Amino acid sequence: MSIEQIKLKESYSIDEIKIGMYASYSQTITDADIKSFAALSGDNNPVHMDEEYASRSKFGKRIAHGLLSASFFSALFGTRLPGKGCVYVSQSLNFKRPVYLGDTIVATVVVTKVDKMKKRVFFDTYSKVKTKKVIDGKAEIYIP
Repeated sequence: MSIEQIKLKESYSIDEIKIGMYASYSQTITDADIKSFAALSGDNNPVHMDEEYASRSKFGKRIAHGLLSASFFSALFGTRLPGKGCVYVSQSLNFKRPVYLGDTIVATVVVTKVDKMKKRVFFDTYSKVKTKKVIDGKAEIYIP
């Protein structure tokens, strides 16, 4: 099976989606990202917000919210694959390593199954910082 990086397109119909297609998105995590996510989510855990507190944690410094890093999957689904109009059905997440300020995270989604009858597409999802996997999981997306 060959894996195909898709070209950015507004959206894909269920008939255009093939097993092995994938899309990736990268972003460097900044202090502003963490503060914005905390303001939106209400999660002001000091391991994310307070350098002094975080320095005494097992992480040694501030870390990004796990769901901030996982939110890049949603960006991929809604803008790249499948694209416009799709809706999350489910997402599993395994947080393997922390993401720190200044890390560049690369989120990738890979099509593993297409159910044309139910208009569902299934994905492996994972994120890496450099060569280390920080998140993995699976997703199911509905295409209207």
